[in-house]
Amino acid sequence: MAVKNADISVRRPSVVVRAYNEEKHIGRLLTGLAEQTIRPYEVILVDSGSTDGTLAVATSGAWEFPVRVCRIPPEEFTFGRSLNRGISEARGDLVVIASAHVYPVYPDWIENLLAPFENEKVGLTYGKQRGNSRTRFSEDQIFARWYPQESRFQTDNPFCNNANAAIRRGLWEEHPYDETLTGLEDIAWAKWAIEEGYVIAYVAEAEIVHVHEDTPRGVYNRYRREAMAFKCIFPHERFSFFDFLRLAGSNIAIDLFQAARQRRWHGNLNAILWFRFLQFWGTYRGFHQGGPLTWELRKTFYYPQLSDSPDVERGRRIQPIQYNDPT
Repeated sequence: MAVKNADISVRRPSVVVRAYNEEKHIGRLLTGLAEQTIRPYEVILVDSGSTDGTLAVATSGAWEFPVRVCRIPPEEFTFGRSLNRGISEARGDLVVIASAHVYPVYPDWIENLLAPFENEKVGLTYGKQRGNSRTRFSEDQIFARWYPQESRFQTDNPFCNNANAAIRRGLWEEHPYDETLTGLEDIAWAKWAIEEGYVIAYVAEAEIVHVHEDTPRGVYNRYRREAMAFKCIFPHERFSFFDFLRLAGSNIAIDLFQAARQRRWHGNLNAILWFRFLQFWGTYRGFHQGGPLTWELRKTFYYPQLSDSPDVERGRRIQPIQYNDPT
């Protein structure tokens, strides 16, 4: 898939960033945006109740583009509601979506992410994700599996991820994100777009680092809420206790094999065991949990208590962005 086109480079997109207590990360993302070959027209930061210095960093005036803050009360937050609020404030025809704890690897991230929109049938694009030195081994394996080295057009697979994506604002106006889902609002929207005859484009060259520092409880809750959403989007799907045993066991075995093969066994054994166990235990529990999304569940899913094969890179002719932060 061609990822560069001179015509698309004249467009300056709006960027919508979701944030909650991202003081450690938001500055790195905004620095990366300032280094882009296509700089954003504006950045809209949708904050859901940060109590740290997130807003101070974002509105410090150090950036070469305006950063506008929209606030959502924590008790009203869902991923879909946050995105709808941000995109409704956006002025660009194309909207780049990013989590506050990601940052671009290369200065042509936005350029590559927008290029497929020259095809009028492309409704949404999403880019490659990888971890950093603190990423759990099993999460590295997930990134490598979900985000391969080759770009592709998807006509029957709604997989995508709004941590690193772009969308046509006009299509969003026809069909906003589902605000009732506990997660996977991106997949639900992509499923609708494909059913309407649009294409989802994966752009491997639009690469970001996604910083996940989840505790075991955080991993369990993430996969539980995503399973609850998956069940709503695909009501015919099932996930049995046997599926939990089969998938947890097979993924642990594969991760252990890969860790030994990559000589990364030391220090990763325990994390592989608990990560994969809680990933699929959370999935199992989410599939079998009913009831409304209460405030107690919102606090559990979105506001947890805070606590203190390697992806072989393809050669690129462009130099990566140099961040002052060593992480």
